[in-house]
Amino acid sequence: MSFKGTFPPVEEGCTVSARYLPVSEHGLIGDLRSAALVGTTGTIDWYCCSRFDAPSVFASILDAEKGGSFELAPDVPARTKQFYFPDTNVLITRFFAHDGVAEIQDFMPIVDNSREADRHRLIRRVVCVRGSLPFRAGVSPRFGYATEPHTIRTEHGCPVFESASLSLALTSSVPVEHDGRDVWSLFKLHEGESAVFALDRVGDSVVPRACAVAEAEELFQATVRYWRGWLSSSRYRGRWREMVHRSALTLKLLTYVPTGAMVAAPTTSLPERIGGERNWDYRYVWIRDAAFCVYALLRLGFTEEAQAFMRFLTEYAHPSDSGNGPLQIMYGVDGRRDLAERELPGLEGHLGSSPVRVGNEAVGQLQLDIYGALVDSIYLYDKWGEPISSAHWDTVCALVDWVCDNWDQPDEGIWEPRGGRRSYLYSRLMCWVAIERAMRLARRRGLPADIARWSGTRDAIYRQIMDRGWSAERKAFLQHYGGSVLDASVLMMPLAKFISPTDPKWLSTLDALGEELVADSLVYRYDPQAGPDGVRGEEGTFSICSFWYVEALSRAGRLEEAQLAFEKMLTYANHLGLYAEEIGHTGEQNGNFPQAFTHLALISAAFNLDRALG
Repeated sequence: MSFKGTFPPVEEGCTVSARYLPVSEHGLIGDLRSAALVGTTGTIDWYCCSRFDAPSVFASILDAEKGGSFELAPDVPARTKQFYFPDTNVLITRFFAHDGVAEIQDFMPIVDNSREADRHRLIRRVVCVRGSLPFRAGVSPRFGYATEPHTIRTEHGCPVFESASLSLALTSSVPVEHDGRDVWSLFKLHEGESAVFALDRVGDSVVPRACAVAEAEELFQATVRYWRGWLSSSRYRGRWREMVHRSALTLKLLTYVPTGAMVAAPTTSLPERIGGERNWDYRYVWIRDAAFCVYALLRLGFTEEAQAFMRFLTEYAHPSDSGNGPLQIMYGVDGRRDLAERELPGLEGHLGSSPVRVGNEAVGQLQLDIYGALVDSIYLYDKWGEPISSAHWDTVCALVDWVCDNWDQPDEGIWEPRGGRRSYLYSRLMCWVAIERAMRLARRRGLPADIARWSGTRDAIYRQIMDRGWSAERKAFLQHYGGSVLDASVLMMPLAKFISPTDPKWLSTLDALGEELVADSLVYRYDPQAGPDGVRGEEGTFSICSFWYVEALSRAGRLEEAQLAFEKMLTYANHLGLYAEEIGHTGEQNGNFPQAFTHLALISAAFNLDRALG
């Protein structure tokens, strides 16, 4: 039997779209170190081992032919549905066929023991729940973004995929075959029967170990207990509990436990526009994104993640003279600073959207807003978590002193354009936040600070924004000084408590944004034609901005509009309640998936809208 005989090749002339599942047709599983995307077809289309930003093992979401995948499904036509085991990140994919019903339970056990954590076990348990069905499995890893060749050897009866940088062992409760490169299996299950596949990272002290049906059940129950135990700490009891908790579980999946890092997304190069070149690698720790995640999780009562992120900052993001400020805008999950961007011409990109990029050139940008997000998260952690240490306060003082010296200079801004620096209003706003929150913290705790200097700088920023950021002609606050472009980032002005949410200037701005950047509750971050950002092509609406808009409406007292906009946004989630970065013109999810930015904004919007509705 040949592997190609088991899985028929794509017919000649088959369209690109027929070879790819939409981004939204996936669920995410993970072990707080790495993650995998599982499609509604039962195929794992994306997996990096042994951490989020490691080279891919399965990347068929970026190249259906060359990327590699782990297929598992009935070998007959079947309808599928997918859901999460309640209150967990265990993913269930169900198949409805003529002769029976089956489901795949996909999960990655959460292991505290350091030796077992190095195993990075991915478990796939398939169960026939009604009737009887034939199944097919095919494991086709393509290591190093499909650039590293591999071989298969057998150890303890298990096939071991070996490449130069990584070895993975496949254990199975059903017989498998291989051709030296790929592994496959054809088997049949009757009602009540199950089969288990486990893919383990092996090497050093970790050796292949069978994953019997009984052990898979134990690990399943332990993983369910872990996620339910974690979620039980949530204090949210509002109207949208299911969506808020799914967002919280997703944010938790994006944490890297060994260092306390939080990644912006688990994927790279999923396009913001199909066929376009806005394809970026988001598998890193953006200071801004992670700080906003801390805020969202603290609001729900989760303090452990905030404490871990503070540890990451202390150990890896300590101030240095990099030429672009004391902090980089992003770091690797292990704290590394070198994230050089390169293209992978060997991969065609999702639906042919090239280039595929790894690394991120934006690491060298100056983005002044990160200091506001960071200091705000530290302020909230001190308020809702535990008092910060004297060493942390010394770091805050150093950062705020630097902001006082450097706030009034052009930068690249929150959206990371590649067309040069400008005097962005949002960057000034968040510099104001950095100083204002540090002053609040100093006064509440009685901590030493140069309050006179900080106060003077804070007031100077406020006056400059009100003078130069406001356009009497547009009757709105603008993207940057000297321009005429509107930008959804100014929605943060009332959210950050810079301006009253009912101030006439703000209400006028809110109306202008609604007229120019909002389409059926969906918000574009700006018009790239009116304000070129150095990258070709258009983009969809930005989901974090849509949730900011909801929150701004609710704070302005426009509760009916806010609730309608929020409910509409919920209809754009995928079948599991997950969101990518953007939403396309026909409602499709675009960009890296799932996106932390979107889910943290959903939590904040739901929390504030629910409170406003009473």
